[in-house]
Order: sequence, then structure tokens, then C-alpha cells
Amino acid sequence: MKVVLSHPTGNEFVRALIAALSRQGMLTEFDTTVAADPSSAWLKLLPGKVKQDLLRRSYPIPSEEIRSYPIRELGRMIMPRMGIKSAVKHETGWASVDAVYRNLDKKVAERLAHLSRNNKPDAIYAYEDGAVQSFKQAKQAGIKCIYDLPIGYWRAARELLGAERERWPDWAATLTGFKDSEAKLQRKDEEIRLADNIFVASSFTAKTLDYFPGQLPPVSVIPYAFPPVVKERYYADVTAARPLKLLFVGGLSQRKGIADVFTAVQSFGSKVELTVVGSKVVDNCAVLNEALTKHRYIPSLPHEGVLKLMHEHDVLLFPSLFEGFGLVITEAMAQGTPVITTDRTAGPDIITNEENGWLIGAGSTQKLQDAIEKLLVKPALIKSAGRAAMATAQKRPWPVYGQQLVDAIIHNS
Repeated sequence: MKVVLSHPTGNEFVRALIAALSRQGMLTEFDTTVAADPSSAWLKLLPGKVKQDLLRRSYPIPSEEIRSYPIRELGRMIMPRMGIKSAVKHETGWASVDAVYRNLDKKVAERLAHLSRNNKPDAIYAYEDGAVQSFKQAKQAGIKCIYDLPIGYWRAARELLGAERERWPDWAATLTGFKDSEAKLQRKDEEIRLADNIFVASSFTAKTLDYFPGQLPPVSVIPYAFPPVVKERYYADVTAARPLKLLFVGGLSQRKGIADVFTAVQSFGSKVELTVVGSKVVDNCAVLNEALTKHRYIPSLPHEGVLKLMHEHDVLLFPSLFEGFGLVITEAMAQGTPVITTDRTAGPDIITNEENGWLIGAGSTQKLQDAIEKLLVKPALIKSAGRAAMATAQKRPWPVYGQQLVDAIIHNS
């Protein structure tokens, strides 16, 4: 079986699939936006930050297996730094995320038309918001359409997060997912209608597809994997002199449950210490701006810095209300930092409650507060759950995810 894989940015789960397809001899080509060759002489001449950003777009496969279409993505990366923010305006900007996805989708459709005459693949594997044109072309050519939905289905988001706007009206401005145009939402539905198979990374994402108004193709759940597990982890005692160190990492939106975090820790006073890492999704949320002044706030950190911070904290709080997976969960667990998360993340797929972490019902500040209080009463639970989290992470590195996904692709072909 031969597969064309398409994704604009080639993140961790895409890289795992690229590697697995290549190992199996199944990769026709990987189509993306920016693909950097680490050995290129010109790359060495670039400033450190630019070079580092581009090196994230290098891939462990031969260059002849990669086709790149970089112009719009480079514009998205560079134009805001030049003060041209209109270029990346939501949906309408020439270099907006939506424009980057749609342009790559168009290029992949053109490639499929070419390949169907010369080296016809068996399937196209594409991701949400970047599949509709390539899927239409694939259907014409008799090529199977495999769809990956990294986050929950939009109709479910409208209902579940709509309830959050009523529960936390002062935080409603942070729920920015309601800005998508009707045309974009229709494209999302068309992608699902054209798909022959759908892959998701969590049982929660699979459940959100129940909101789809038409007939669904087969849906498979293949959870993402864990980064390398830290070799050593020390657990400090929680005492009156040393508070419980809590960490939140993510976009500062109520989609991530940030209002619940601030409210839950408020009652504990000096018994807990909260660090918040993440960028604001809006600047005009007064309650968010005020809450951040009361805690340690870090707007941005490089990935290695985030992992180090996870290693230094006792527990990660991730009470998300709508999450396709939540890679910060696996990152923290690999650092030996147990996680309190909800049933609307990948938590139920990788965490056994009270063994290697804690699961709470989404949308309940009280349940989050109760979970924190339990750890203050019995802090030894942190070490036992942290050690168990590391053991869980050891069993599922990224190559395991990639191989499971490839095996499922073959099985469903």
C-alpha cells in the first residue's frame, strides 16, 4: 500500500507517521510547506532563532520523498515580525493559518492529479482543514481518503463550550473558537463526508463525532505517544515551608479550564504555589489579566524550558473542557510529574485514576479543588503517581504510535 501524507507543519505525531510509513516502504511522498535540510550551507548563515525555527521543519526521510510549498508559511512566520499583522488575520489574511492550509490542500490535489497518471498511490492521509480539495481529487482518481481529526468536532465544541460562556461569562472573550466562518465549517463537514476512514487520538474526540449530522465512516482511536522519559526524578516533601507546586501550561483560554484553575487554587492560600505558562488568546479579558498578577506568570518558554519547569513542579493541572488530546499531559508524565485532567482530554486513554494521575469531570471547579486538597492531605500520592506516570510513558514512545497507526491503515485498507 502506498500513501501520500499531507500536513503543513509536520509536528510530532506527523513525524512519527512519516517515519513509520517510510520504514514500511509505504510513503509515496510527504507534502508540506517548509522543509529544511540541516546540511544546507545557507541554513548555517541564518540568525540563531530563525535557524532554530527552520530546523524544526526538517524530516528524517530522503529529500526526494518530500515536496514543499513554503511561500505562504514563510509569510506567516515572517510578516508579523515585520509588523504586517493583517497578513495573518484569521481566515482572510494572505498568510493566515487557514490560507496556509488551503493552499497546501490545493497543491496536494494538483499532485494527486499528476500521480494518478504516473505513480498512483493507494491513499491520501490528510488532516482537518487541509483535506477537502485533495479528497475531491482523490475520489475522482479512485484513491482512498484517510482523515485525521486532531481536535474534537466543531459542532460538539459549539455546544460544550457554549455552556462555558454561560458558566463563566466574564471569561467568554477567551473562547475564540466561535469566530470560524460558515464557509470554513462547511469545509470541515465536507472533509468528513469525503473520508473513507477517520483517525483520532482520543476517545473523547471520537465521541464528539456523534454530533456529525451525516453518516460517519469507520473511526479509529490511536492515542499519541510520550516523549523520552527523564532518567531521574526527585520528589520534595510538601510542608508548611514548602507549598504544593502546581503548574498550568497551555493557551490562556477557558477552553483549557483556566478560570477553574484560578478559582480552585484561591481557597488554599499559601499552601499552594501556582505557575502559569502560556500566551493570552486575547488581551481584553479583565479577569484573566487580574488573576495573572496573583501568580507566577511566564508568557512563553522554549520547549526544553517547559519540560524543565514540569520537572520542577509537583503536579500539572490541565482541566481542559475540549481537547483532542493534550500533549502537555504526556510531556508532564514523562517528566515524572503527575497530572490532574478531565474526561474531555486523552486522560481516560492513558491515565488510570489515582494510579498514574487523576481524572475529574470537566467543567467542575469543585472537583478540581477536591483533587488538589487530597494531595495536600496525603502528598505521598504525588511520588507514587509520578513514578507510575513514568512507567506508563516508558511503554509508549513515538515509534509505537507510528507503527500502530500504520498497522491500522493497512487493516482498514
